[in-house]
Amino acid sequence: MDSHNGEADDLPPPPPLNAGDEPLKAEEIKKPSKPKRDLVPRKGFGKKGQPIRLVTNHFKVSLKNTEEFFYHYYVNLKYEDDTPVDRKGAGRSVIEKLQQTYATELANKDFAYDGEKSLFTIGALPQVKNEFTVVVEDVSSGKTPANGSPGNDSPPGSDRKRARRPYNTKTYKVELSFAAKIPMSAIAHALRGQESEHTQEAIRVIDIILRQHSAKQGCLLVRQSFFHNNPSNFVELGGGVMGCRGFHSSFRATQSGLSLNIDVSTTMIVKPGPVVDFLINNQKVDFPQKIDWAKAKRTLKNLRIKISPSNAENKIVGLSDRPCRETMFTLKRRNGDNVDTEEISVYDHFVRNRGIELRYSADLPCINVGKPKRPSYFPIELCNLVSLQRYTKALSTLQRSSLVEKSRQKPQERMSVLSDVLQRSNYDSEPMLMACGISIAKSFTEVDGRVLQAPKLKAGNGEDIFTRNGRWNFNNKRLIRASSVEKWAVVNFSARCNVRDLVRDLIKCGGMKGIKVENPFDAFEENPSMRRAPAVRRVEDMFEQVKTKLPGAPKFLLCILAERKNSDVYGPWKKKCLAEFGIVTQCVAPTRVNDQYLTNVLLKINAKLGGLNSMLQVESTPAMPLVSKVPTMILGMDVSHGSPGQSDVPSIAAVVSSREWPLISKYRASVRSQSPKMEMIDSLFKPRGTDDDEGLIKECLLDFYTSSGKRKPEQIIIFRDGVSESQFNQVLNIELDQIIEACKFLDATWEPKFTLIVAQKNHHTKFFIPGDPNNVPPGTVVDNKICHPKNYDFYMCSHAGMIGTTRPTHYHILHDEIGFTPDDLQELVHSLSYVYQRSTTAISVVAPICYAHLAAAQVGQFIKFEEMSETSSSQGGHTSAGSVPVQELPRLHEKVKSSMFFC
Repeated sequence: MDSHNGEADDLPPPPPLNAGDEPLKAEEIKKPSKPKRDLVPRKGFGKKGQPIRLVTNHFKVSLKNTEEFFYHYYVNLKYEDDTPVDRKGAGRSVIEKLQQTYATELANKDFAYDGEKSLFTIGALPQVKNEFTVVVEDVSSGKTPANGSPGNDSPPGSDRKRARRPYNTKTYKVELSFAAKIPMSAIAHALRGQESEHTQEAIRVIDIILRQHSAKQGCLLVRQSFFHNNPSNFVELGGGVMGCRGFHSSFRATQSGLSLNIDVSTTMIVKPGPVVDFLINNQKVDFPQKIDWAKAKRTLKNLRIKISPSNAENKIVGLSDRPCRETMFTLKRRNGDNVDTEEISVYDHFVRNRGIELRYSADLPCINVGKPKRPSYFPIELCNLVSLQRYTKALSTLQRSSLVEKSRQKPQERMSVLSDVLQRSNYDSEPMLMACGISIAKSFTEVDGRVLQAPKLKAGNGEDIFTRNGRWNFNNKRLIRASSVEKWAVVNFSARCNVRDLVRDLIKCGGMKGIKVENPFDAFEENPSMRRAPAVRRVEDMFEQVKTKLPGAPKFLLCILAERKNSDVYGPWKKKCLAEFGIVTQCVAPTRVNDQYLTNVLLKINAKLGGLNSMLQVESTPAMPLVSKVPTMILGMDVSHGSPGQSDVPSIAAVVSSREWPLISKYRASVRSQSPKMEMIDSLFKPRGTDDDEGLIKECLLDFYTSSGKRKPEQIIIFRDGVSESQFNQVLNIELDQIIEACKFLDATWEPKFTLIVAQKNHHTKFFIPGDPNNVPPGTVVDNKICHPKNYDFYMCSHAGMIGTTRPTHYHILHDEIGFTPDDLQELVHSLSYVYQRSTTAISVVAPICYAHLAAAQVGQFIKFEEMSETSSSQGGHTSAGSVPVQELPRLHEKVKSSMFFC
């Protein structure tokens, strides 16, 4: 569940572009005079490989009505007193009521409404400026508390008030002002490969129609996915969190026409039911008295609850400072013409005046659903969390693995679920789709794939490695460049582990692979008194032992941890070794130590110490098309963000670069922090004065130069991960410019050629083999039919999908000055899936991008970014990117900064 930017089609609503949408610091460096680069068009199709017939989860869409126009109106919602409507989710009920009330004035038109500020109709509304007053029955507490308020003037849930008015109504003012006119023909043009500026907008309108279709059925909408309130779709993940199964659907313009892409999708929701049960689960405590209420307040903020017995729905704004029996309010009662007032506790009021039995609320805080100046308190046991509320905090390792395990489906199962949802979704009945003349086919689209031959690999002693189904092993083989493990020691952070046996086995296994592992200086056991100390103290203490007992600085430290995941010692230990002392280190948490385990550990150690486990045959000869001819550097770039609920955890940008040309199997990494949620990398080029550049790219260029026999790269191939289609232009025109500036800064006359490729895994296209229960074979590539009508893209499954359904990587070539043929480019990408030093398998995305993830994750652990402020509510208090100064990450020590420390 990677927290990358969402779907490709999340375009901001046209007229008032939100100021925070493109926080680009890089603008300062950009020279306005430069002509804008455009995406390179497709150069043809690949021919290599064994043909294979596939089907994909795209469903053909036919369009009849292309003469019409969509009219876009900007929606402005206000209360009676002209204050803007701040309540999320109020819009849909208001617009629905508007449509019922003013059908004739609105020429009986159907609406496509996005729930926020944009509304679309087919053909124009009668007036240009449309202002209406709409009265909506209020089921939840908005402006007027639906059931009184134990704040100042009436008892909570006062029945008299409810009896007089069967329900509360609320009056809204709705303004619809004309924003734009979008020709439906833009969709038809796109299908002929002639995209216009209206294409994305027109497709966005029909996406909104689909979302609205789901919203009417009471679904939770998350970007382009929808989730039904059906408990059979929920799975327990522990900690008060549930996985909820739903579906993604979006329209895509493809070579063979418009298609609807439907896929299974999963999101996390808060477990519905009593608030106390949720908190007990969430904080893993035995009973309510142990709940940490400060933490609870952050977790509950903005969640919706139903309050019994009236069943009114409200939003939690906070908790009372005192327990229920001590939380007082003024109760007002009519007595003839007078009003009697009485100070009473919330607990007494509910028990004595309302006759409601409270079993456990007396000593717990109350839930506040009121306004800042006018709280409205309810005993906690009357409050139940409503279903289908997103949980946006980061999942624990256990929850995450449980989610993955419970949401995976074999290809056949996934196909039948998708066919089923399409039959049941009943899109043909959606009036707006009918009006556009849109109908959706019920069968999967057929595509032609090709299976590329696996690249040949070399091991030590000139031996060939034979790969089968994207996998291989080092049985009876030596590593191609084995390093030696010398001047080393073991440290054990209180793990139950037989250190002597582990060292003996490691030395033996290393010998078989050609790695000379000497005897360690010593094995240091953690002082038992330190076991409960804070992680940073434990690391300091261990280093004191190492420094006092070793004759000199060690070259390598093997660190044994007690927990496999989430060890709090890991980050501080890595920081100490890599940033302060420049010592190569490998952490292990051994459970079952066997030959396979030891080999995997040695693969990582060898790569970190500067060795190479295997390499491509075409590297050793060197015989790669275009890459082996002239010095070529390969970059992998990625930005990783905190979880959606953490609005203030810095994002981490990593750039990985190849070294020792003509190799493409050795890499090094540079990492920087930047503003939260900012997707563009802002530290590629950072000039300081006229003679220094503190950017990421300069480090890569200098390292390439020194490691490749004092040669500058004449060609640079960039793989960029994690950007959606709406950001391609920024990568192409801003990031690429910064990389060019960094080159010019070192040498003004130097003009390397660039090829820029974006890799996306965050999409919903899947491939299936008709009539075969297995996943597509590794090396499968598709560049026709469901690919873009004009742009240069292809899908590749380079790995063997062992579990679930293989997710192909979608590669988009944005720029290609080097001039690869489609076959050469696809072969290069395929080969780069076979150079990942940590495993003996082909991986699903090119190795440099994988390394960029690893480097960002590891260096990100050097600093513990806490869940900082209360804005990290469960609904994500998003701050606009680029607004706060960001804590810098420590730089790596000279001795290790060019190593594969991330392996």
